[in-house]
Amino acid sequence: MKIGTIARRAGLATSAIRYYERLGLLPQARRLNGQRSYGDDVLVRLEVIRGAVAAGFTLQEIRKLFAGRPYSARLRRLAAKKIDELDRSIARAHVMQGLLQKALRCRCLTLEECGRRMLAARAG
Repeated sequence: MKIGTIARRAGLATSAIRYYERLGLLPQARRLNGQRSYGDDVLVRLEVIRGAVAAGFTLQEIRKLFAGRPYSARLRRLAAKKIDELDRSIARAHVMQGLLQKALRCRCLTLEECGRRMLAARAG
């Protein structure tokens, strides 16, 4: 299949397909009359990439995921690491949420008043 057909079927821009190929996420396409030609299997790989991106993996992490066998062992390692990152991110988000909820209750008239109250709260 030509790159345009793959892009349409995968819901991606042709530039994304070329970029994924350049990064090594997709195998080098055969060339027919100077145009890239892919097999149907590239759609399967693109779907795995889509799922990995949706799960929060970076393209570099996905590249590691695709590097050799066994795939499942690498997936479990990367998933465990990503879950740890996500847990830390969730904890930060809860702290941020608490600070923003306090900000909604703020009745300070000046920046200085707000700063003094924050210092007092930290000291107390």
